[in-house]
Amino acid sequence: MAYTKAKIKDLVDGKIDRDTLHTMLATPKDADRFVMYLEVLQDQVPWEDRIILPLGPKLYIVQRKSDHKWVVKSHAGHEFCDWRENWKLHAVMRVRETPEAMEEIYPRLMAPTAGWQVIREYYCPLSGDLLDVEAPTPWYPVIHDFEPDIDAFYSEWLGLKIPERAA
Repeated sequence: MAYTKAKIKDLVDGKIDRDTLHTMLATPKDADRFVMYLEVLQDQVPWEDRIILPLGPKLYIVQRKSDHKWVVKSHAGHEFCDWRENWKLHAVMRVRETPEAMEEIYPRLMAPTAGWQVIREYYCPLSGDLLDVEAPTPWYPVIHDFEPDIDAFYSEWLGLKIPERAA
């Protein structure tokens, strides 16, 4: 089933009814849906760099307009780093590592034991938007979630031309 750009916008904005959402998720994706999704996201950001791939609700791999280099950028416009690096190392990080800090989000007896687990929250330095959360053991390094194969995604999955990029 093909959806309009307006329906994709409703999906992104969280204004879609439950039945339509279920149908959208359960049926094969129409060929233009990803392109429309990128257009909707692009319309919502306050900058002109081209969105190549969303990494999260307010985090993107973008192509800088000035030099065509791909970088990780927040919705607010903060540029973190090259798209292949771990953007979390350039974010504002809050670590919940005490029982009191854990109990701010978990009920008292359901919180993780601070000696066994911490909660790391990663924020945009410009807006303060929460971009990601991880819950590793205290000694574990910052997790690099993944490095997407954008070339394969565009050419093999979408059948689209791979966006130009600088080295």
